[in-house]
Amino acid sequence: MTFSAVARCKDTGMMGVVVTSSSPAVAARCAFAQAGVGAVSTQNITDPSLGPRALKLIYANADALEAIETLQHSAPDMEYRQILLIDKNGDTACHTGSGALGLWAENAGKNVAAAGNLLGDASVPRTMVAKFEESENTSTHLADRLLDVIKAGLDAGGEAGPLRSAGIMVVDQLSWPIVDLRIDWTEGDPIRELNDLWAIYKPQMDDYVARAISPGDAPSYGVPGDE
Repeated sequence: MTFSAVARCKDTGMMGVVVTSSSPAVAARCAFAQAGVGAVSTQNITDPSLGPRALKLIYANADALEAIETLQHSAPDMEYRQILLIDKNGDTACHTGSGALGLWAENAGKNVAAAGNLLGDASVPRTMVAKFEESENTSTHLADRLLDVIKAGLDAGGEAGPLRSAGIMVVDQLSWPIVDLRIDWTEGDPIRELNDLWAIYKPQMDDYVARAISPGDAPSYGVPGDE
């Protein structure tokens, strides 16, 4: 019911997750990231606890593969789970259990990994990884690159059913995500709507960071009565 990607910008160290599904509010359950640590997507009969658990393992100096292997040996019901993660060094790892739904696939490279289940075509994760790698030497913001990746997955076949939700999360140095945008349900195209939301948020993103770090020096708030 879901396909997603995790990625790291080799130039900035930003990390992030992008995900879409036929289920509602997919990013609320599946997307996890922590600056300086890693990013995780946990999906397919989802156990949201695996996201924070994977990040704790990486924080404790496990690399991506070691974190996956630890979960495989210690977390319950892993045969039902699909997980992809990336660590702060750009190393990636994936796990897909024997109980994965429908047509599933995964693909992992340096600085990017993608996976999905109930896919319309097995090439979806491979296409997503290739799309990210095409932008490796550009200065494009990681969020833009991740949105291009999920669109490439859709164009390659996407999910077998209609998509209803999507989300993106990006972390960079701070203790909270600098980007955490979601389309929790739509009868339209959640990937297009997520791109539209990012286009609104992107010009304001740095201002929101400034207001958190140094409110006295931050730009005006742009609300009625603010001068």
